[in-house]
Amino acid sequence: MKRTAKTYTQLFTYIATLFPKLDTELNYETPFQLLVAVMLSAQSTDKQVNKITDQLFLTVKTPYDILQLWPENLEQAVNSINYYKMKAKHLYETAQLLVAQAPAGTYTIPEEEHELIKLPGVGEKTAKVIQYVLYKKPVIAVDTHVHRVANRLGIVHTKQPLQTSKEIESRIPKKRKLDAHHALILFGRYYCKAVKPKCELCALKSICEFYHQQLHK
Repeated sequence: MKRTAKTYTQLFTYIATLFPKLDTELNYETPFQLLVAVMLSAQSTDKQVNKITDQLFLTVKTPYDILQLWPENLEQAVNSINYYKMKAKHLYETAQLLVAQAPAGTYTIPEEEHELIKLPGVGEKTAKVIQYVLYKKPVIAVDTHVHRVANRLGIVHTKQPLQTSKEIESRIPKKRKLDAHHALILFGRYYCKAVKPKCELCALKSICEFYHQQLHK
């Protein structure tokens, strides 16, 4: 089924009716807090991260605040998250690097992907989330939700999220890219779920390859 400009208009118009406010569900106030939250979110849910950062962000607002904690204290603060020891180590090392690169008490979260992925624990997906949320860049960070929705709707036909990441940005029309990241994530998280997707309630059945495949099983 060919994806056309009309298809994408239908897709994103419908998702906008479901989620009028397309934004991250991670709680943060400062750019560094966003980076911390996104780094913690790998292999975890936003709800799990927010439970941790609700307390952590009372004192941690900048990388300088992280460096005031002993590494053991940082581990303890995030120990309810998956891979907490590795994540705490990466957070501490990232804070050290940002402070070392910062003149006279200021710091900057890098804007470009090639600079972001130099930070310990920051991969392509994390970098693109920072670019998209913090700098409003028209990039699409691919997680399991985006990968699933993109394949079910026939935007891509890939086996792994990494493959989806390489293809999806060339498939989504430019004028839709500023909405695409959160639109696809939220739609996958709450409607096009991995288990028991809400197909019967969905207005995209006419363009959904997954739905039509299920009918012919």
